[in-house]
Amino acid sequence: MSAELVTLTIDGKEITAPKGSMLIQAAQDAGIFIPRFCWHERMKAVGMCRMCLVEVEGVRGLPPACTTPVAEGMVVHLQKDNVQKAQDGVLEFLLINHPLDCPVCDRGGECPLQDQTVAFGPGESRFVEEKRHFVKPIEISPNVLLDRERCIQCARCTRFADEIAGDPLITFVARGDRTEVNTFPDDPFISYFSGNVVQICPVGALTAKPYRFRARPWDLQTSETTCQSCSVGCRGAVQSSSNRLVRFLGVDVEPVNQGWLCDKGRFGFEFVHAPERVREPLVRVGGDMTEQSWPQALEVAAEGIRKAIDLHGPGAVAVIGGARGSNEDAYVWARFAKGVLRTDNVDAQLGDGLPPEVVNGLPEAMISDCDDAAAIVLLAPDLKEELPVLYLRVRRAAAELGVPLIDLSPRDHGLTKHATANLRPIPGEQGRVAEKLLAAINSGTSSDPQIRAAAQAVSGRDGNIVVILGRPSMAESADHTVAAAAALAASPRVRFLSALRRSNVRGALDLGLSPGTLPGRVTLDAGRAWFDAAWGGTPEARGLDTAGILQAAKAGKIHALVLLGADPLADFPDRKLAREGLDAISFVVAVDAFGNESNRRCDVFLPVTLWGEKGGSTTNLEGRIQRMGRRVSPEGTAMDDWRIAAELAFRFGVDFDLETVDEVTDEIARLAPAHLGVTSRLLGAARDGAVVPLADHRDALVFSSAGVASEFGWEPIRPGTVPDEAFAAAQTANVVEASGTGSAGVTQPGGQGPGEAPSDEEIDEITAVDESAVPDVPRPEVLVWDRAVTSPPAPPPDGYALRLVAGRKLYDAGRVTTSSPALANLAPSDVLLVHPSDRDRIGVTDGGSVRVITARGTTVLAVRGDDHTPSGTAFMIFDQPGEGAAEIIDINQSVMDLRLESLS
Repeated sequence: MSAELVTLTIDGKEITAPKGSMLIQAAQDAGIFIPRFCWHERMKAVGMCRMCLVEVEGVRGLPPACTTPVAEGMVVHLQKDNVQKAQDGVLEFLLINHPLDCPVCDRGGECPLQDQTVAFGPGESRFVEEKRHFVKPIEISPNVLLDRERCIQCARCTRFADEIAGDPLITFVARGDRTEVNTFPDDPFISYFSGNVVQICPVGALTAKPYRFRARPWDLQTSETTCQSCSVGCRGAVQSSSNRLVRFLGVDVEPVNQGWLCDKGRFGFEFVHAPERVREPLVRVGGDMTEQSWPQALEVAAEGIRKAIDLHGPGAVAVIGGARGSNEDAYVWARFAKGVLRTDNVDAQLGDGLPPEVVNGLPEAMISDCDDAAAIVLLAPDLKEELPVLYLRVRRAAAELGVPLIDLSPRDHGLTKHATANLRPIPGEQGRVAEKLLAAINSGTSSDPQIRAAAQAVSGRDGNIVVILGRPSMAESADHTVAAAAALAASPRVRFLSALRRSNVRGALDLGLSPGTLPGRVTLDAGRAWFDAAWGGTPEARGLDTAGILQAAKAGKIHALVLLGADPLADFPDRKLAREGLDAISFVVAVDAFGNESNRRCDVFLPVTLWGEKGGSTTNLEGRIQRMGRRVSPEGTAMDDWRIAAELAFRFGVDFDLETVDEVTDEIARLAPAHLGVTSRLLGAARDGAVVPLADHRDALVFSSAGVASEFGWEPIRPGTVPDEAFAAAQTANVVEASGTGSAGVTQPGGQGPGEAPSDEEIDEITAVDESAVPDVPRPEVLVWDRAVTSPPAPPPDGYALRLVAGRKLYDAGRVTTSSPALANLAPSDVLLVHPSDRDRIGVTDGGSVRVITARGTTVLAVRGDDHTPSGTAFMIFDQPGEGAAEIIDINQSVMDLRLESLS
């Protein structure tokens, strides 16, 4: 669309809209509802349902508003008799074969077809013949059911699968009144995004298994929140009935998820109510874990940590984890560990991330920057598997918006077919390839045809180059990725978007849950004076990361460990080291909701609240802080993580004086330099959250109407507040489609709701902090990475071995997957993937067993030829049931080479 505006008139109301925009969008932006079924603002218009027919003066007939671009001086009529007669006719035809089963339909009460029939329909049907019938429901995916009798052939589902997800696995079959949506024979709709078709279906034709017959929309209570299944931070509306979570729907937030969710995020809420969850504190007594009261359990935990410090000093205590909680959890635990215990042996990453100074110190990009970047460089794992909605955004940028995509991944993945150039460095060679790429971009040429193609694609394009930076493989050192990042960061055009997987890993790193850092993206040395004044003390020296903690534990130097929602035996790349380190620690405190292999040996288990049960905030991979909504009360006596840290600090003689989560948020806004001004009031009003440092992103703030209303007394605009009842009903239906909240409403408005650009005065007011509680010393500067690289070059490939690539899948052996019935059976089987030429050289057929041998150990796996895996490499899935890759990875090795022996 053009930035040029045109003026048009709709039913006597003069509005302006961007030239080239469609009439239906222009009307909606002006608060005028035109009925529709097939149109969706995130997909291409097709004009199939004909519900949006309007009269345009000077245009013959009644054009559909969804395919009619606005023009200067256009005069549009929506209320004329001919328009209403057309709407009557469309609805009458749609209802001819539509079953009258609204009382048992999951869509009943939030159905656009119901609402628009009441608002725009004829009121009665002349059709008395027998309706068509199909066997129902049929399963088109593991979690989606199709009722073909209800389908109105709007093609929203098929268009989403093709245009948005890139999984064109559902289509129309048959003709005439037998037309139906179906899958291809023996090819079900296996997509990580299948749940979205349920939400955008305007009738009850597509329903979700986990929600089917569970509740009626008017019985639901709804809160807007942020998804915590990965670090993208998708916005959604979580709904409950009888204190149980029953549904999670996507909310359209332009900078982040644009309304879409992956199926793990959509259906993964079920783990919150898993029967195996620990709901009461446990203490080991005589070798057995027994339920104790909170005061008793906290005293035992505090005493065990105190004993380790008294005998061996603060360096004998360590904290692993903290990336799956809220920002408030991370901050208070950092304050307890570093300000009270004075230990810097703290790490939210489990040896599978990147150094905190790299993540926090690189020049940053936003997700939305991908849309108009000069190029996108993938130096990351498979986004479709680890960060699915970021995959959708990058796919759209490359496939629809024409942004060049340069892929430095070690093997093919979901975005490969959209890439301009696939460079395919072998593991350990990313730094060298990145140097050549940047040199080619600067010079415009290269002897390597793929690098030359990449450079030519970037040539002449304005804007920044967005590098999506993560760990391409768990089987190689992070040093190689860091070397590549340092090479690319030499260009002033390059901006980075972190691709770390855990839900709040960015917030945890920002707020001090990593060695050598303090809250607010400052180093330990730079922030020492500030936090000494604020907290009363800080660690004396930089501590250990997870690998260092486990190695020190193995050597007998760590005597007390807190596992903060962490399972090193499952997530740390080197299971042998994790096992030996954990076995050597004499006192372990587990702060978690579930038992696992790592914490089964703990001395104290302190149960915590989970997503949907806690408030606060979270930080996504681009540094955007968003609210988390509390929808249900926790079962048992589970406590918020931050409150547990505060209670432990009190038993060490330090009172944090924090009573509510908002008080924690406001302390962060006062003391953490990068978070300065991000107060609880700001987060309550900011529709799309706030990107930190706030000083660099003030212009991007948008206040939701209801959030602004609560802060400044403005009147929010809500569905149903307009005088005309018919329009109100139709508007409610539209909100269902756009934000996925339905008639239940959203208690914390946001997403697609009306927004206001705040004035500087309003921002200053809502971001003000209590200066009397700020230390009287200079505020430390936010970290900037110096691009120092110390990584040794990777050894050359062994001609008789394959180089290992270990990556994650969306569905793994993690708790969200295994304890959510909708996802539990979706994890793939563990298999070794090699190029067919390597398979044939080994002398084994697909499905045959091989012995996998590395310097660390051996395991036996089935092998399969895979064209997506380059010759000379082998791919294993990380964190699947069974032994897996962690048994043969040595964290001290730069890369892992393996040899295969056929057992067939």
